[in-house]
Amino acid sequence: MPLAVEVADYSYRYPHSSEGLDAVTLRVEHGEKVALIGPNGAGKSTLLLAINMFVRGEGVIRIDGMDATARNARRIRESLGCVLQDPDEQLFMPTVFEDVAFGPMNLGLARDEVERRTRDALATVGLAGMENRAPYHLSAGQKRAAAIATVLSMRPKIITMDEPDTSLDPRSRRNLLSLLKSLPQTLLVATCNMDFALALCERAVLIDHGKVVADGPAGDVMSRADLMEAHGLEVPAALRAPC
Repeated sequence: MPLAVEVADYSYRYPHSSEGLDAVTLRVEHGEKVALIGPNGAGKSTLLLAINMFVRGEGVIRIDGMDATARNARRIRESLGCVLQDPDEQLFMPTVFEDVAFGPMNLGLARDEVERRTRDALATVGLAGMENRAPYHLSAGQKRAAAIATVLSMRPKIITMDEPDTSLDPRSRRNLLSLLKSLPQTLLVATCNMDFALALCERAVLIDHGKVVADGPAGDVMSRADLMEAHGLEVPAALRAPC
């Protein structure tokens, strides 16, 4: 089976800026849940943009064995889903149902299949019964769930997420964590929340200044106080030595 995501010696620079990615190499197997950790501006979001073909740099990116090129864009979109940091950028239709159905409809699927996928996705994220709600009437946690449902209705193999727990209260964060842990898809999650990363992912990739600094089991990487401090991060509470 091909890798879910393969990034080889990939570099990207924003115009008129020193920020971006510098010779990043990353291999993700199908079924893995991987946390991309690092300080703000480290390159985590840029890496997700590159994987989703929103920016183009130098090097190789393959998704489910396919080169991330314009020729393969449609097939890659069927394998890869992207949850943006701000749900309001992903929810733009009059109702929740229409938002979640938008992707399958644009695949040209039959109406009954679109409805089946939409209702299945809403049930998975706990929003069954809210089909006719306007997205702007949802809470922050419900908006996040709806944004995830818009991706699940496409039935991708791989999902990327950028700071998915931002602005959530503790209950909504716990609900989101439970949902994400239950998903069978490969997950790449960029986050500055080390407790969230440790609870969700078995693997952590530390990125800073556009480079991969460390890559390994989440508990091993995030328990290294010297490493975490050197890159502006904190050891998760669950891994801290008792006082």
